[in-house]
Amino acid sequence: MSFFSDLAHQYIDGEWKTGSGSWDIIDFNPYDGEKLASITVATADEVDQAYRAAERAQHAWAETNPYARRGVFERALRIVEEREEEITGAIVAELGGTRLKAAFELHLTKEFLREAVHLCLRPEGRILPSPEDGKENRLYRTPVGVVGVISPFNFPLLLSVKTVAPALALGNAVVLKPHQSAPVTGGSLVARIFEDAGLPAGLLNVVITDIAEIGDALIEHPVPSVISFTGSDRVGRHVATVCASHFKRSVLELGGNSALIVLDDADVDYAVDAAVFSRFVHQGQVCMAANRILVDRSVQAEFTGKFVAKVASLKVGDPADPATHIGPLINASQAEAVSSVVEQAVAAGAEALLHGATDGNLIAPSVLTGLPADSPVLRQEIFGPVALLVPFDGEDEAVRIANDTPYGLSGAVHTADVERGVRIAKRVRTGMIHVNDGTVHDEPVVPFGGEKNSGVGRLNGEATVDAFTTQKWISVQHGRSRFPF
Repeated sequence: MSFFSDLAHQYIDGEWKTGSGSWDIIDFNPYDGEKLASITVATADEVDQAYRAAERAQHAWAETNPYARRGVFERALRIVEEREEEITGAIVAELGGTRLKAAFELHLTKEFLREAVHLCLRPEGRILPSPEDGKENRLYRTPVGVVGVISPFNFPLLLSVKTVAPALALGNAVVLKPHQSAPVTGGSLVARIFEDAGLPAGLLNVVITDIAEIGDALIEHPVPSVISFTGSDRVGRHVATVCASHFKRSVLELGGNSALIVLDDADVDYAVDAAVFSRFVHQGQVCMAANRILVDRSVQAEFTGKFVAKVASLKVGDPADPATHIGPLINASQAEAVSSVVEQAVAAGAEALLHGATDGNLIAPSVLTGLPADSPVLRQEIFGPVALLVPFDGEDEAVRIANDTPYGLSGAVHTADVERGVRIAKRVRTGMIHVNDGTVHDEPVVPFGGEKNSGVGRLNGEATVDAFTTQKWISVQHGRSRFPF
């Protein structure tokens, strides 16, 4: 496809280049196996070139009038709107995303570009009082300088843009490394959008590569002050360790094992709709997905019957078909891992109310119940179309089960009594939780992030300003200080 071949390059210092590594990343369509592009990997030397270009370009950008800076993001938004159908095709082809998923991702991408327009003007200084006569304490918000961004494969356009655009809007430069399974939608497409929007050369660089080629060069490099990583908690732990050892800040958005809690007074039909979407959107390859659906025993039979019937009605197949609900997983290793989880759970005593068949990277939904309380499946993230139904007796047990996981990203509570839902939500140790809604949400001005193994730090709105700027104290003595010697 010419769209992918045209973007199958590194983007360094405003130039499209072929990487100089000794091997290629092959970009495949996960549904039909079509080869979309072949991209020669960037080396550690090219990572250095990208960071040095960013460092050179950043100073002038930080001094650019923020009213002028915001024009770039206004144009980027228009470009995304104008090329929406083309970008939708890329999401379907490279990610196996359904058209519904593509629309969801594009909607949020545009919202974050709109927020970036406003972020250009967001940093504000302060004047603080001093106990010293004649002293004025000024507190400035300044860009951190250069930000390294590592984005994932599941919502790569959104999760690249929601980090790259705010970092740039706040006066920084960026080096972006997309996931090797989404090198175009998560990387070079982002570069093309901002290039066409008039972003000066060097401010955004995209290196398509792999740790097998560059090791830790992207996060060890002396230029970036902040590394923003979205991915697994296993890799996130390594990123955090390396960053700490080099005195860098890290912003980590990691995995989840969210619980959607259905209380005894919930609207069961509505809760079923919320749970099905929360578990199966984009084949369950969502960090906020409702892995565990906790149902009060008093409504268990009704909920289970309706939930299983709705899940069984979901269409599995070609993501390009607008009627498809469940497309392929991103690659064969992910598909094998999800199939293995189901088989292990059933072998350990779980009951499969639905046991989805596997056809290549396509996996039909599975619904499991009756899992032993000590089942490891209940505590892990399942990045695929597998729902776990867990009954409980009363609020306290629901909270205990919801918290019995090393993760704490999202969640939901369904009840007829909103304040009851809020009381329970406060007891669940998670960064985000929603009353009478699904678990999968992201909004530009609301702090997004998790607790425990689900990450460190927050993004969006004021949290993004905190993440990608630093505070500088400048004092002015208008009188004369007295010194002890």
